[in-house]
Amino acid sequence: MQQTTQDRKSIRSTSLADFILHDLQTRLCSNEPLPVRLTLSALATHYGVSFTPVREAVDELVDRGYLVRSASGRLSLCADLPKPDDDEAASPPPQMVNWDAVLTRYALIESLRGVPVPLREEAISQQFGIGRTVLRQVFHRLAGAGLIDYLPRRGWRARPFRAQDLRAYLDVRVTLELKSLELAWPRLDDAKLTAMLAGNLPADGIKGPRLDNRLHQYFIQLADNRYISDFFAQYGGYYRALFDYVTLGEHVVREKADQHCEILRCVLARDLPGAQAALEYHIREQEPVVLRMMAKLEADGAPALD
Repeated sequence: MQQTTQDRKSIRSTSLADFILHDLQTRLCSNEPLPVRLTLSALATHYGVSFTPVREAVDELVDRGYLVRSASGRLSLCADLPKPDDDEAASPPPQMVNWDAVLTRYALIESLRGVPVPLREEAISQQFGIGRTVLRQVFHRLAGAGLIDYLPRRGWRARPFRAQDLRAYLDVRVTLELKSLELAWPRLDDAKLTAMLAGNLPADGIKGPRLDNRLHQYFIQLADNRYISDFFAQYGGYYRALFDYVTLGEHVVREKADQHCEILRCVLARDLPGAQAALEYHIREQEPVVLRMMAKLEADGAPALD
């Protein structure tokens, strides 16, 4: 059963609150100075989040006896700080949210709707519990990578997916990657190729298929052609993120890994025509994978973000 929007918001807020709680409690127990003044506003700015997870963390620290809240709401340190119990001391610290990854996935889901979707800062800040300053910083990075559009004086917009754009991009990508492989051919390193091949093969003790995508960037870098590199730097960010997003399920990962293996085996055997044919097949197979994901989104609605 899919989680509701309120459920997902609660989970995200709790995750952020846990991180802030653990960080502040660790500082207090080790007599480290707090990073900022002990106010909700200062803490929210420091952690790059909204007030909600900060308030939850502070309320818990008050309940645990680390902080005292006066009748006016002013916070101060407790004179006699308690010691954390054994379970708290032994538990690993929560991980801070990777906002670039979270918002990239959110933008891609909006993109796959196929129409221009405004990305409104206030609504997204409230939905994810992220501070507006941090949100803008992430959006600037995503816009720089071509994942979303920045509209001067109007804000941000999810880049609408169009099937014809995907086909056009794949046509150019095939041409440039085949040329990259040809240019890189005299300088290929068998040790690196063998390591990439191993990264796409099943391994003992690891459940499920493995995927190593390094071969594409390896060929492009080794080609040493600035115009090829510039094309992928300017236009590749959106599609790399899109292809990573739609690579869901073991069968898709296994198919891509098998295709990588075929390319690399041909390269190691110094079969350039075979390697180029395998590379072109692999690149063009991205289109049906993306279109299947779009069909699933249309049938089921956008998947849960958590």
